[in-house]
Amino acid sequence: MNKTARARQKGQTPRVVWLTGLSGAGKSTLANAVERVLLAKGMHSYVLDGDSLRHGLNRDLGYGDADRAENIRRVGEVAKVMIDAGLIVLVALISPFRADRGRVRKLFRPGEFLEVHVSTSLEVCERRDPKGLYRRARAGEMSNFTGISSPYEAPEAPQLELDTALLPVHDCVGRVLGLLEASWR
Repeated sequence: MNKTARARQKGQTPRVVWLTGLSGAGKSTLANAVERVLLAKGMHSYVLDGDSLRHGLNRDLGYGDADRAENIRRVGEVAKVMIDAGLIVLVALISPFRADRGRVRKLFRPGEFLEVHVSTSLEVCERRDPKGLYRRARAGEMSNFTGISSPYEAPEAPQLELDTALLPVHDCVGRVLGLLEASWR
């Protein structure tokens, strides 16, 4: 069986929706909300969340530039296998460097990789700080923290940009679903 046959069996066109942005921007919240809608429609999808992957597959990696690149490479390879299985893959990962995201994009055929920039500002993310990470980074308890002591390179031409401080989750979900649907035409 090949990728086309697996997709046909599922009645869908596989895609990777790669949500990138700062910690606390809303990437995981959005990915999980999109997946709930896809599952309700009978579609086959899966969320690859940066936090959960750091506790399993990538638990041996740190937060220096080389380890971040390897983290993104591994997640890209997992997403590629899932695309081959015919799934819609929602990746919620800070993925701070353009070059790393660009290398992952090259793993896929044109149109299979959809980059979504969750562009919520540093100020809003820091105010939200759901895990207390910004507070710890500002206190010097964490090094290489994206947005504080390590840079975040925003995408130059994402397929979609969403600011969760300006748009409610259901509007963001609708826009991601619209992007997916447009990619299937």
